Amino acid sequence: MKNSCLRMAAGVGLGILLSASASAAHKRLLVVTATQGFRHSSIPLAEKVLAGLGEQSGLFTVDYARGGPDGKGSQDLEEKLSLDSLRNYDGVVFANTTGDLPLPDREGFIKWVESGKAFIGTHSASDTFHGFAPYVEMLGGEFLTHHAQAGVECINMDPASPATRHLGAKYSVFDEIYILKNFHRENVHGLLTLDKHPNTLLPGDYPIAWTKQVGRGKLFYTSLGHREDVWLSDLYQKHILGGIKWALGIEKGDTTPQNTAAKLGKGEANDGFKLLFDGTDLNGWNLRHADGNLAAIGNCVRQATRRCFSASELSHCFGQT
Repeated sequence: MKNSCLRMAAGVGLGILLSASASAAHKRLLVVTATQGFRHSSIPLAEKVLAGLGEQSGLFTVDYARGGPDGKGSQDLEEKLSLDSLRNYDGVVFANTTGDLPLPDREGFIKWVESGKAFIGTHSASDTFHGFAPYVEMLGGEFLTHHAQAGVECINMDPASPATRHLGAKYSVFDEIYILKNFHRENVHGLLTLDKHPNTLLPGDYPIAWTKQVGRGKLFYTSLGHREDVWLSDLYQKHILGGIKWALGIEKGDTTPQNTAAKLGKGEANDGFKLLFDGTDLNGWNLRHADGNLAAIGNCVRQATRRCFSASELSHCFGQT
């Protein structure tokens, strides 16, 4: 009787494991690569990489909504992104989408994500639906501009996240780095960020990747992914796969917003030191040189990023309004 019970318990345990595995394996993602604006040359590769990640991990399968040969068509988007069709998917990936996509029900799509679905956005997913505020609010940030492609060292804000735990304290990558607007750090859980402008190197808060709870749904966004070699990178693919696994609920991760504000120690404050950059923004400061000539103040900026300056030292380069 005892052995029979043990065999039954073992069978039940195995059944639970198999059921959980089967549940994960049957996750379905709709990869949207339609573009009403600029179309990235990396899109075909992105599609292959996402399909490969699903196949190699055994965790999900992918379907596509491409918007026709040029990305501007509407037929497959109207079919696959209808509310009836979305019931067949556990999440969507906006892989380098741009512009106002012809979704049949934009508000319904947002509510679908909020109902407990996954949203994964790469690179120009933030250059999508600029005129549709609920999408921008859901995503957590909006593309403003970019400058020349640059090599950057992204700061890993959450080494425990499935999307960043393989990257170490810093992630070096060469890509087109977006400058964002309508980003509020108190509404997202940061994963990767820069503490200086990717091109001018002036100090600031330049978010790269984050997660966010959207109702009962989960959102993962990374602004990286312009270049083909980035998509081919093992580090980037693990970044994407980790974000997908978190968004689908396969792996756990934190969604608590972090406080990045820097503070002086009591002794530093008593000695008259002042923060040039508080870790959040440069409000209250302007360039002493009216023409904004970085060459004239560049050395001061480089030095200021390395140590605290006293108020008198700062006055050589900057003035406070």
